[in-house]
Amino acid sequence: MTVQRQTFTHPLIAVAMVAASTLYAFAQKAPVPTRVRGTIESVNGDTMQVKSRSGEDVKLRIAPDVNVSGITKISLADIKVGSFVGATTVPGPDGGQNAVEVHVFPESMRGTGEGSRPYDLKPNSSMTNATVSESVVGNDGHTLLVKYKDGEKKVFVADNTPVVTFVPGDKSDLKAGAKVIAFMKQLPDGSFETNRVSVGRDGLTPPM
Repeated sequence: MTVQRQTFTHPLIAVAMVAASTLYAFAQKAPVPTRVRGTIESVNGDTMQVKSRSGEDVKLRIAPDVNVSGITKISLADIKVGSFVGATTVPGPDGGQNAVEVHVFPESMRGTGEGSRPYDLKPNSSMTNATVSESVVGNDGHTLLVKYKDGEKKVFVADNTPVVTFVPGDKSDLKAGAKVIAFMKQLPDGSFETNRVSVGRDGLTPPM
């Protein structure tokens, strides 16, 4: 009886090991990227070639209904109480949040992506889209209290922090040399498509 139990158990162990290794392989699979930051190298019809900031060549199909917006620099003083902003932040030494960049949404985009979530710009960075409820001017920048539907954050914005806003754009902005952030999705054939692109104006590299 003992021999039979061992003979029966070994195949179960083998099956369990295969299942475990399969699950491990799925867990280790790299996530599909959702955006590429870089410079347009060429545009040919509905195909755009982008050299990412980290050096990869990324080919993107441009969706027929692509939404293109421009990004232009503004000043820290343009952030007002009541502004709806997006702030990329990293933890500061005092436990607060230091802004890496701030983008001020035009009124037509108020409420876009409201909330706070992890972000992929820098290690430990987060993106918070919220309304400025307080702004305190200091010697070397502004401290903003921003509130969103699930909470609030205090964000320090140094004088040299990039501050930008969105302006209308169109497909003609997608040309060689433009600095872009292209949001993308993977198609069933493994290729990538973008239906939303933010383009830096006047040589600006979008900071977000």
